[in-house]
Amino acid sequence: MSNVIQLNARRPSFRRLRGLAALIDGFASHRRFGDDVFWLKENAELLNILECTGQAPGQEALEPHLAFYTDLPERLRFFPQYYRFLLSICLDLEDLGMPGDTGAELADWVARQGLPEAELSDLQRAEARRLLARRGVVISSRDAGLTARLHDFISRSQTFALPNKKAAYELTHIVFYLSEYGRRAPDLPAEALVSLEYAGLLAYLEQNADLLAEICVAMRYAGTTPSPIWENWLAGAMGAFSLRSGAQADMQDDYHEYLVCAWAGLAAQRGAPAQAVAPGPVSFHRVAGWRGPLRDISECIYRMGPARSGDWHRMRPQIAAQLSETGHDILTEAEASSPRFDDFFAGFARSSLMRVAG
Repeated sequence: MSNVIQLNARRPSFRRLRGLAALIDGFASHRRFGDDVFWLKENAELLNILECTGQAPGQEALEPHLAFYTDLPERLRFFPQYYRFLLSICLDLEDLGMPGDTGAELADWVARQGLPEAELSDLQRAEARRLLARRGVVISSRDAGLTARLHDFISRSQTFALPNKKAAYELTHIVFYLSEYGRRAPDLPAEALVSLEYAGLLAYLEQNADLLAEICVAMRYAGTTPSPIWENWLAGAMGAFSLRSGAQADMQDDYHEYLVCAWAGLAAQRGAPAQAVAPGPVSFHRVAGWRGPLRDISECIYRMGPARSGDWHRMRPQIAAQLSETGHDILTEAEASSPRFDDFFAGFARSSLMRVAG
């Protein structure tokens, strides 16, 4: 399933999103306020995807962020605990066309203050390292083993054969940081590619478009091609979104899933979302779909107790008998999507872990 492809050192080119100026203004001005940490999160996510997909909104489209950009040095000094959000937004605004070089000033200040040294998480240290490197700032750290530890984590494939969304999202973000969002070959261990495939199988069995979209992007940044079964399903999920504008907009929405599905489509060269974003308040809503069979499969094998096995061909008839027709179809598609399904199931069944003591 995973064909190795060559990565370019420069940012890949993508198609332009429709209604780009309205999308930027909608997030900047009509969802939340700049003093809200969720405003920081949402705008950092949007601008990051726009930047890494090579969108070119132009200076006028970025105007809603001008006051925030101008105030960034003071905001960072007062809110250093949010330095990764603030620095990310600043760098993306500049790289998208905002005039100024505040990003270099902020990156230097962050490094001199030693803010990355306060991070306990290797994932956050990796993000900080990548952000500072965008302006040529190298962290002076006594910790020289960060990349090796990240490799160790993503190479333990059995971790990703079990449902664990936190670990799966950490996996995708490690690939994003190590690949500089597709700008360089991340030189991942072969086991890390297996981890991505296992995580993708779980996401597909759960019908989790948000997670699967990130996994497909990470696979492409890692130099492999995701299963067309996965990407076709994501394209269908993207096409099923509805956008509400004006008074009908509801900010308790599925904006993140919309953004990452659009990102996955652009990364796969399948084009931008067909529906343009209207000016003003807008929200993004997925159509309620069929819940995937992942939970049913898990409950089925748990009830088997000592009788369960990691042998997929032996277990398949018993599991299939417990699924609905739709659940069975999704399971069959998951099998067809990966030549590693048997190995994945051996870990998922946890039969080798049954005897904890005694």
